[in-house]
Amino acid sequence: MKYKHIFFDLDHTLWDFETNATQTLQRLYELNTLCDRGISSFDDFYARYSVHNERLWDRFRKGFINRKELRFKRFWLTFLEYKIADDKLCNLMSEQFLELLPTQTALFPYAIEVLDYLAAKNYPLHLITNGFEETQHLKMKHAGIHHYFTHVITSESAGSLKPHREIFDYAMAKAGTTAAESIMIGDTLDVDILGAQNVGMDQVYFGPAKASPVVPTYSIACLSELKKIL
Repeated sequence: MKYKHIFFDLDHTLWDFETNATQTLQRLYELNTLCDRGISSFDDFYARYSVHNERLWDRFRKGFINRKELRFKRFWLTFLEYKIADDKLCNLMSEQFLELLPTQTALFPYAIEVLDYLAAKNYPLHLITNGFEETQHLKMKHAGIHHYFTHVITSESAGSLKPHREIFDYAMAKAGTTAAESIMIGDTLDVDILGAQNVGMDQVYFGPAKASPVVPTYSIACLSELKKIL
């Protein structure tokens, strides 16, 4: 086998973040009766939240804001669009979101089948994720996939974020492997794929085809296609 260690991203790669986040925010929308605060459409609320969340995550990855700011500001900025300035509500929603989100269990199609397939082939499986330590472990536990992975490397434990090479170097040291014997599977070209390229590791891009200067070793549209590569 060319590859001896396999590294996965978690969110948007195995764990269906979009589905899980939507269900969580729908519950919080109802729980906090946001319709009574003038937010008549959950779909509109979610669309606005997603824009702010994505932009703030980009700023977090680049080191411009910290974790606390990210968690608070994504709600603060969303509510401001509805002319609502309520620190108490923002803090409450942030806490509720962090409690409820990791308990959601939606995985991408074929995730379990592919993990079983790779485990049967005795591949050591690991995770490299920019998510937060406690949150990511809870997601895996509730989704029933924690036992597949030998090492779970979070940005918190590594002290570095993808695509910086430090988190990949840390992950390879933990797993006792080299870039030449490893492969990274992820959904973000300028985070997972570029990060792996930075250390000379082959990559599998999981997602829709995009015009990008970052060209992965392999591209797949469904996790089941990993069986052809591995």
